[in-house]
Amino acid sequence: MTATSLARLSADISSIVTAISPGVVAIRSPHARCSGFVWKPGLVVTANDALADDENIAIFLPGGTRVEATLAGRDPSTDIAVLRVPADTAQPADLHPVLPSVGAITISVGSDRGNALAALGIVSTVGPAWQSMRGGDINARIELDLSMRRVAEGGLAVDASGQAFGMTVFGPRRRVLVIPAETISHVAGKIETDGKIERGYLGLALQPVRVAESPGFGLMVMGVEQGGPGAKAGVQQGDVIVRVNGREIASPLALQRSLGPSRVGTTLAMDVRRSGTDTKLELLVGTRPAT
Repeated sequence: MTATSLARLSADISSIVTAISPGVVAIRSPHARCSGFVWKPGLVVTANDALADDENIAIFLPGGTRVEATLAGRDPSTDIAVLRVPADTAQPADLHPVLPSVGAITISVGSDRGNALAALGIVSTVGPAWQSMRGGDINARIELDLSMRRVAEGGLAVDASGQAFGMTVFGPRRRVLVIPAETISHVAGKIETDGKIERGYLGLALQPVRVAESPGFGLMVMGVEQGGPGAKAGVQQGDVIVRVNGREIASPLALQRSLGPSRVGTTLAMDVRRSGTDTKLELLVGTRPAT
């Protein structure tokens, strides 16, 4: 590659960052420093895990102007939070529901007190739809191979044509993941109208235990919330749940991850071992309370 072509590539990357950065903002609160982007007039999307506070949130626009923001809602399961700001705060970023190719050049664009932050890398993984450890449905697994500053989390992932295809977040071991545009559109849209994403709720505190007979393990009920779905179904403290809908459940986390929005209002058939006797209970899945 010649010096001329390198200079042209450098100028093109700089132009992409310049074009996308007006829609990217810095977010500050007493315990958080991260980035976000204007999703719609009056609405900013950011990474839920990076936004530590619900109050005293400030947005720094490109150029450094500060405006106050309020929390519209969160969905920890997909790592999406939505903030309300004045409608004329900044121009919305243009998100595109496209998936990048493995090996494609990508740029992460964040903000630090109104100053653009950029990092260059490649798309290392593009996989099928997946479910987060908290049970959130994400329509594609995208990983980026780049070094991103912590303060840039919640900013945009941009392809070589200048299209933003999702929000950058940190996964396990500081891997840079992307929440795709399609997932953002669905989740942020629900938060805009309802203030939350419904998740299934059992009202039970569970702990894995070994049992003597098949299947060899189960989930012991350590606590039952008064008036919750489990209590209404007749679940008692000390019960051991061995199957749900005919399937063995490996852990409380696995059960929690199965309780997506589609489960709310449905009935779970539970095989329960109580004082050495097997019984069957039907539990109507409720809606997880806001926290």
